[in-house]
Amino acid sequence: MWLELRDAVRRFGARPALHGVSFGLEEGEVGCLLGPSGCGKTTALRCIAGLETLDGGSILSQGRVLEGPGVHLPPHERGIGLVFQDHALFPHLTARGNVEFGLQHLSRPGRRARAAEMLELVGLGDCTDAYPAQLSGGQQQRVAVARALAPRPATLLLDEPFSSLDVALRERLVGELRALLKSLGATALVVTHDQQDAFALADRVALMREGRLEQWGTPYDLYHRPVSRFAAEFVGQASFLPACCGGSGELQTELGPLVEGHGGNAACGGEVDVLLRPDDVVHDDVAPLKARIVERVFRGAEFLYTLELPSGRRVLSLVPSHHDHRIGESIGVRLATDHVVTFPPLRGVTAAGAP
Repeated sequence: MWLELRDAVRRFGARPALHGVSFGLEEGEVGCLLGPSGCGKTTALRCIAGLETLDGGSILSQGRVLEGPGVHLPPHERGIGLVFQDHALFPHLTARGNVEFGLQHLSRPGRRARAAEMLELVGLGDCTDAYPAQLSGGQQQRVAVARALAPRPATLLLDEPFSSLDVALRERLVGELRALLKSLGATALVVTHDQQDAFALADRVALMREGRLEQWGTPYDLYHRPVSRFAAEFVGQASFLPACCGGSGELQTELGPLVEGHGGNAACGGEVDVLLRPDDVVHDDVAPLKARIVERVFRGAEFLYTLELPSGRRVLSLVPSHHDHRIGESIGVRLATDHVVTFPPLRGVTAAGAP
């Protein structure tokens, strides 16, 4: 394992910020720490970097203990590169000067050559003499990445690297950053609260909640095979539809029968809640079951409809935008899901996904 946390614990006074967090990245993998504010993701990153000290557990890089009982390597001995949320560029230094800053162990010609190489790699070969104030937010971010990669760290850590960028720019830079990291074979761990960034960047995602690791897996697994209601609701959009096991693993729902899969173990006659993603509920004009549109959001290529079923329960449905229906209209719907995920029912629920 290239980078590994084992039962990591960090406390701030009486408040625990990390509760026995464990996960690992293989060489060349890009991981993301994802979760709401205050879940511990930035604390975990700072512990890996050596900016915080663990109160329990250990951190290893390529089998070498960076942090553990009786061991706390200082940041500069860990072989870790760190890109801060605000980029932390020196305003009085040019782009080249910022990249050269961490290369004092090299000769002056060596520093200049390495800085030029890294700036060319991130697409800023013609901006070497520009100061941070003369660069856009995206260019500043790329300088920060170049500076962190210049000493050839074993692992690169990035703390909310896209938070200050506008939507169009961040979407482009997310793809560029992943392509860059993959071209270098770099192992990286990124903190983000934005699931779209995590999905676009990461090979594996650590979903965190209140200092604990809720789920560790691929973006596909987090979306299609969430291990908890929290994971199901935080990652993507979710509706929950009650179902009853009718035998042989078949679940009877208001939208038709399903074969129970991952996430549930309802006994025959038992009740569960089925997770439905918006792409699981398909608009079909010839379907016998009709649902009434109560909300709609136009997304360009598609509408996100909130549909009310005959029972009063509500589900979400993604529909191509040429199916332009008004609020109050009834449309035919059917299920088309390959991943049947179920959870124990929440008592007192009157509408899918809402208490």
